[in-house]
Amino acid sequence: MVYLRFLAFAAFSLTVLLHLQPAQGAKLDDIIAAAKKEGVLEFYASSSLGPEGTQALAAAFNKKHGLNIKVNYHPSGAMTRDVAKIVGLAATGVPPEWDLMVVTDAHHGSLWTRKLHVPFDYKTLGVDANGIQYDSGTVSIANQMILPAYNKKILPARDVPKKWEDLLDPKWKDGKLGILSATHHWARLAAGPWGVEKTTAFIKKLSALKPILGRGGEIAQRLLIGEILIAATMHDDQIQEQADSPMVFADQIQPVISPEYHAGVIKGAVRPNAGHLFAAFMTTPQAQEILEKHLGLTSVHVKGTRAHKFAQGKQLVFMTQDKAQLVDKLSREYGKLLGFN
Repeated sequence: MVYLRFLAFAAFSLTVLLHLQPAQGAKLDDIIAAAKKEGVLEFYASSSLGPEGTQALAAAFNKKHGLNIKVNYHPSGAMTRDVAKIVGLAATGVPPEWDLMVVTDAHHGSLWTRKLHVPFDYKTLGVDANGIQYDSGTVSIANQMILPAYNKKILPARDVPKKWEDLLDPKWKDGKLGILSATHHWARLAAGPWGVEKTTAFIKKLSALKPILGRGGEIAQRLLIGEILIAATMHDDQIQEQADSPMVFADQIQPVISPEYHAGVIKGAVRPNAGHLFAAFMTTPQAQEILEKHLGLTSVHVKGTRAHKFAQGKQLVFMTQDKAQLVDKLSREYGKLLGFN
């Protein structure tokens, strides 16, 4: 009986191995053939992309590769919660609900530290090596640009910050400065060009100004109506959401913090081949046009995109895998220093 169970387990393991084999670095034709057999892709991505954006991506993807993959879109509710869900399922041996997840580089860092990606040689599918992270487990598909923002109809030009340190001016004290709950923005500076000592001292001084705290949408609204004069950090897609908005970047400031959306196939995914192929497709110029239209973001790693053009001549701060754990640790510390629960 024990021998029969061993044979059954070995047969099952071989079946799984053969199923996954194409996704370990095979030729494009093999990946396409394997994805065709899978037929479906459970796709988790930002709610900002929306069903229409997902359908546009799926249609272009299928046309490019001669496929008829059904892409089921699962919009993000709370990325931190949903990543924790994946971690919990993996701990109990339950397969993930989603094959391919598009979340921030910081969230993928949490998955990477637990070895919850399926690695793939994305370079064989034409992906720029600079956009491949987490031991070849993820692909960067879009960049946010993070800088201080202000309302140009309210704040005089002479008061616009020209460097990050200008945010520490006492004139922003007592509610004139807004700070987003995305404290990983500051942690990226600490893990990168500023170092921990300088950034931590900066955060303590920032906190002493008694800023207004909130989420991105809330801080943006306060800035628009003049309740605050400066948002210490703001996403470019948040600014672009408002047509003819007076909210603009203090664009003389450098370095520019640039979080990324990564696409990664989750360990235990039922359809890894379709996931890898779709992740690589999202870095193509065709897919980037769709992402710009529906997500409002593009990748600095794809020439000709809005993000690539914006990045020219600027110092950008990226979070690579070697910085993931430090960014995670400092994000929590800076959240406490600033007063976030």
